[in-house]
Amino acid sequence: MSAHMNWLDDYVRPTLKTLGMGGGKEVPDDLWTQCPSCQKMMFRKQLDESLHVCQHCDHHLRVPVDVRLNALFDDGEFEVLPTPSVLADPLKFKAKKTYAQQIKENSRRSGAEEAISVATGNIGGKAVVVAVFNGDFMGGSMGRAVGEAFVQGCETAVNNQAGFVVFTNSGGARMQEGALSLMQMPRTTIGVQMLREAGLPYIVVMTNPTYGGVTASFAMLGDVQLAEPGAMIGFAGRRVIEGTIREALPDDFQTAESNHKHGLIDQVVSRNDMRDRLDSLLGYMMPSKGSA
Repeated sequence: MSAHMNWLDDYVRPTLKTLGMGGGKEVPDDLWTQCPSCQKMMFRKQLDESLHVCQHCDHHLRVPVDVRLNALFDDGEFEVLPTPSVLADPLKFKAKKTYAQQIKENSRRSGAEEAISVATGNIGGKAVVVAVFNGDFMGGSMGRAVGEAFVQGCETAVNNQAGFVVFTNSGGARMQEGALSLMQMPRTTIGVQMLREAGLPYIVVMTNPTYGGVTASFAMLGDVQLAEPGAMIGFAGRRVIEGTIREALPDDFQTAESNHKHGLIDQVVSRNDMRDRLDSLLGYMMPSKGSA
């Protein structure tokens, strides 16, 4: 009990005061977040300042799309492209809930229109289009709206002579759209080819998790492949593979670090270093303004 009180007196109360929450004010319920890796508690404000990287163990938690975009672009200034309009429920899919109901609920919960946001701006003064998957919207799954947004992002990059960076966070293709979601795999690949033909850089940053049809298409086609520490990257998951081959897999199977060791990833980059790394890469890869 005394150790617990010492922790409260020595750490919690002083920190509350620095956050302006002393003086007997009621503490909000969402003031704390527990790290899923080390189980230690973190103040929400401190977590936001660290871009949702645990200050105790460096575990990379899922970061909100707007926080990531603000941290990437010069002065936090960017323009989000409109979400493409597609037929909402082409297959009239229904399980316990209709697909339309699932879309509505995910939109309300995540505050997003779809599982991807595409924005334009500058990183280190260089024009860039950034696409960020939102794992809080139906697991970041790729349907027709996501595929269309990705391709439009590629077209915008070509028109603006800008680099293209995508942050993946997805379980793969969206089952509620059946084969129509699988068609986004070749469509996004065509978008990447447009960038290649224009001589523009295409950089992939894989975050936790990146799986399925996303991995099997545009996520593996980057000129440079980056990943955040600890990100799980693969096609099928551990349980499916172990059940198929009937063998135990290594503990680090499908981690960013393991993929880097085996040559699938070029670099594993901490989220707090990501902007500087992208700035450097774009500086090397962007066509010079004086070239023909």
